[in-house]
Order: sequence, then structure tokens, then C-alpha cells
Amino acid sequence: MYAVIRTGGKQYKVHEEQILKVEKLEGSEGSQIEFDDVLMYSDGEMVTLGTPKLENAIVKAHIVEQGRGKKQLVFKYKRRKGYRKMQGHKQHYTEIKIESISA
Repeated sequence: MYAVIRTGGKQYKVHEEQILKVEKLEGSEGSQIEFDDVLMYSDGEMVTLGTPKLENAIVKAHIVEQGRGKKQLVFKYKRRKGYRKMQGHKQHYTEIKIESISA
């Protein structure tokens, strides 16, 4: 059994007991979260597609961790002009564990 959900502008294929990192969501560690933006659901035999989403489908999860990713370096350079600029960026993320999928 799996579902396709949309969160943070991205789509994720999820199944029960899966742990994944998504864009930062509001909430503290251990709190319950529900995704009602389910685009597709499959129970193993039949696949149900939404137009654009399924009405009575809910994916329940809980937050495992709120964190920041590894530092990404951004380096700008123009040759022969003496221009160099170095910046860093750490993206915030939320690690969630899928508990149940119901349709």
C-alpha cells in the first residue's frame, strides 16, 4: 500500500513506516501531522487517481526531527575583474515517519 502526497511544492511516494525528509513544516518533535493533499492511492491491487486530489484520503505521520541540512557553498566569480563572493546556505527540513494511509 502506498500513496503520493504533495507538500512543500514537491510530490513524495510514501508507504507506511517510511521515514523521509520534507521541506520545513510547523510543529514540534513528536507531534502528529496529517496530509490531506493525497494525489494517488494504491492498495496493492487497484490504483486510485485524484483530479487533482482524492477527497477522503488522509496520510498520518509524526515529526521525528526538525533540523538543518548540510551547508551548500555558493561561489560567484568573474574572471579578470577581481570579483569573488562566497556565501553559504543551510536548508531547514522536517524528518517525518508515516504512520498510516487511509482512503
